[in-house]
Amino acid sequence: MKKTFLLIAALLLTATAAMAQTTSRWGITAGANFNEVHFKQTDIVPSKRAWGPQVGVTGEMNFSGVGFGVDGGLLYTLKQGKVNYGDRTIWSSVGAGDETVSMHYLDVPLHLKLKWRRLGGLENTIMPLIYAGPQFSFLVGGSNRNLNAYSPVSVYLDLGAGIEVIERWQLRAGYNFSIGQSFHTKLLDDNVAKNRTWYVNLTWFFK
Repeated sequence: MKKTFLLIAALLLTATAAMAQTTSRWGITAGANFNEVHFKQTDIVPSKRAWGPQVGVTGEMNFSGVGFGVDGGLLYTLKQGKVNYGDRTIWSSVGAGDETVSMHYLDVPLHLKLKWRRLGGLENTIMPLIYAGPQFSFLVGGSNRNLNAYSPVSVYLDLGAGIEVIERWQLRAGYNFSIGQSFHTKLLDDNVAKNRTWYVNLTWFFK
């Protein structure tokens, strides 16, 4: 019992010390994405990538001295894809043509981040970083609802790299892809689509 108490006390002290050595901050993020609506049955209907904006807030917590940290955010993202429904009779017969599928999301990314802090002083000017983690996307609007049935929540794997400039700006480029379906076509229920997205964004931190 005494050993258990000492172990719990040691863990609490370690966690308290770690928290005492962390720094946190918030910033404003803006960027753009280049999304592909990827159908499971790729031979049924062709699709092309399309651009969309991204804007929101990002927060991060850094652990002093080790280069590791975590970040998260709340971002509005418009993901789009051009789908040539008109190339197939099943859709052209109901008046569908070459459609732009638009999906409006509130994204909540959660990342584990690593920064290269030991660069002989150069890290105060420019510092490389990498990150990875899940992203939870909540649908707030979608186009072509007569053709598509959207998933209200999508889970993504998100990963990327970037640089931090003068300890205030972070420029990042990354890729995320949905683990489950983003939507399926109503006329063919098993024609499932997933988002596959390249993006770039810039965050300005308040401190």
